[in-house]
Amino acid sequence: MTRFEGRSALITAGGSGLGQGVALRLAREGARVTIWDRDEDALGACVEEAGAEGLRLATCALDMTDGGAIESAVAEMAAREGRIDVLVNNIGGSLHTPFGFLDQTDEDWDRVMSVNVTACVRTTRAVIVHMIDAGYGRIINMGSKAGRFGSLFAGANYAASKGAMQAFTLQIAQEFGPLGITCNTLCPGAILTPRVKGLLEERQSPEERERVLQSIPVRRHGTVEDIAAAVAYMASEEAGFVNGASLDINGGQSMVI
Repeated sequence: MTRFEGRSALITAGGSGLGQGVALRLAREGARVTIWDRDEDALGACVEEAGAEGLRLATCALDMTDGGAIESAVAEMAAREGRIDVLVNNIGGSLHTPFGFLDQTDEDWDRVMSVNVTACVRTTRAVIVHMIDAGYGRIINMGSKAGRFGSLFAGANYAASKGAMQAFTLQIAQEFGPLGITCNTLCPGAILTPRVKGLLEERQSPEERERVLQSIPVRRHGTVEDIAAAVAYMASEEAGFVNGASLDINGGQSMVI
């Protein structure tokens, strides 16, 4: 498919894991994709993998806790591409801070909020002015099952930050929908990237992990491809009437009416 032909997409934390999977999926469907990551080696490996498929990715190595670096990187991308049609705010994580609420320090909260919320807010602010100029935009925020139902292995700071991103999504969707810009949240359950797999093994016994697996009606954990497919839909023109939604992608482990 080439449904993103002529479209320009920015994926944050795109060097590995979910971000890499999303970047490759959109590029395969014709998008001109730019990925950000602080890990230059990961960026290089991602570009190499894309090249093996005949795909091209633009990259930028930056620290997304630096607001000035975000503004500069967005300006550079907009100048190069002429437009930014799709933003996937993928950056985030529990940053291996303690699980227990009483074990978390103010610094643990500040670090997680800075990465999971503030970096996304700054990126959205810098990108959305270009979407306004074009009268078109798709913003996809990476939430989490934790932000809706709590987590068995990531702590209160992570859950709160992902809940904040859902609230942020609703406001952006309401404010900028009239300008041709939609904003939605994806809320994955545990997706077995190497990082998540390591965290699960660190914080849960084999028996606990098996019980969690059996609690998922489809009897498997999610994959990067599951998330990439959902992003591709939300980022497409076909999803123009989907705005302010939170899409649960957890195999039915948690359901709401």
